[in-house]
Amino acid sequence: MPLPAEFHDLAKRVNNWGRWGADDEIGTLNLLAPEVVREAAATVRTGRRVPLALPLRQDGVQTGLIPGRINPLHTMTAINQEPFGPGTVATSDDAVTMGLQAGTHWDGLAHVSHSGRLYNGRPAASVTAHGGATALGIEKAPPIVSRGVLLDVARVRPGAAGQPGRLPAQHAVTPEDLDAAEELAGATVRSGDIVLVRTGQMGHYLAGDRDAYAFPSPGLSIRTPEWFHARDVAAVANDTLTFEIFPPEIDGLWMPVHALHLVEMGMIQGQNWNLEELAAVCAEEGRYVFFLAATAEPFVGGSGSPVAPVAVF
Repeated sequence: MPLPAEFHDLAKRVNNWGRWGADDEIGTLNLLAPEVVREAAATVRTGRRVPLALPLRQDGVQTGLIPGRINPLHTMTAINQEPFGPGTVATSDDAVTMGLQAGTHWDGLAHVSHSGRLYNGRPAASVTAHGGATALGIEKAPPIVSRGVLLDVARVRPGAAGQPGRLPAQHAVTPEDLDAAEELAGATVRSGDIVLVRTGQMGHYLAGDRDAYAFPSPGLSIRTPEWFHARDVAAVANDTLTFEIFPPEIDGLWMPVHALHLVEMGMIQGQNWNLEELAAVCAEEGRYVFFLAATAEPFVGGSGSPVAPVAVF
């Protein structure tokens, strides 16, 4: 089914192609200017650190819903070997096979295409079997550090029945939801910020029900990319497997938010971020703004990357 006119109209309104030059490969990460990082560093007051990554494990968050997203397969390749002879120093080594987007991760700009194009008009065919993303690879991303802002939509909107603090599975997060969460945060989202949107969906996985976590799921509405574009947000992440509402809010229109963010805006997005402890700390501290460190692993040709984000207060 072809992408509808509504999608193409939205795409025109949020498009950033050429904004940072014809050769640009990092999109809205250009907004992480030195002054943005300096202002982000100024938010650190106590040094309290909150990890936002899920543990990487073989029985991890992936259910098989997304083909090829292999949970980490951990193998020991050496166990207490003495490479220099008996009685010398012994070493242990290990290896991991996993989908780069299996756990807490960033979707890179080569992850999604539409109409034969990637961000900045590059051909979708530039992603190849042997070279991976020959353009827009995740290794092109600069160090990702900025001011983080938690928009706790699950706290400001009615939750699922019997599950306060968690949005219903059919809830599409709207710009109005983001406005309400911004008001709760007491801070205005601004250029270069990294926005974290909490739905509470992660609670399913943390309680041991990864199937309920995966599907159906609340997530971002097709109306939200314009909200992020208007504020010049550098990146967005949330606490769901699919990022946008799933199944989609418009019948037959799959992954439109992915396409608008990654292809049109050139804005990376994160999934499977554990925002539960962060939400509790923000409420306790009475502030929803912090220093966020979330640099991607530089896999050459990667369409995404695992990440171990840390919020610092």
